[in-house]
Amino acid sequence: MTHPRPDPVDPGQESVWDYPRPPRIERVDTPVTIDFGGVRIVDTTDVVRVLETSHPPVYYLPIAAFAPGSLVPTDGSSYCEFKGAAGYFDVRGGDRVAPRAAWNYPDPSPGYELLTDRVAVYAGPMDRCTVDGETAVPQPGIFYGGWVTSWVRGPFKGVPGSMGW
Repeated sequence: MTHPRPDPVDPGQESVWDYPRPPRIERVDTPVTIDFGGVRIVDTTDVVRVLETSHPPVYYLPIAAFAPGSLVPTDGSSYCEFKGAAGYFDVRGGDRVAPRAAWNYPDPSPGYELLTDRVAVYAGPMDRCTVDGETAVPQPGIFYGGWVTSWVRGPFKGVPGSMGW
């Protein structure tokens, strides 16, 4: 299987091709906000990110940091070979609802315990997601939940032709 050539990395940037597989989980001291439906539904510095080869970081935020009523458990589940069984949430803000726009691992696999009581949110349906004040762009594709910022370089899984990466 041929992998793409990594984009050049400038000082202060990270290449997703330097991220490991299996994924690494780490705490970061960075402010993260999410606005949806004209309402700020989360503003926290209690942030954990998951880094996996070819993927921009996925940010996991404490459930308790979300505005009351903004996360509503919904049907469905999926399974990650590394993190375990995931459950889903509808995200509510103002008068809007984004179905299945957030997920978590209620009982994560060994090594991923930092994900307990945390939620990740797809950036695409939200009004705005920020990391350290910068607006994040959704990872390409319909399945992946990474957030792209200026300090993360690709190419990223999810672009056309990346299925075999």
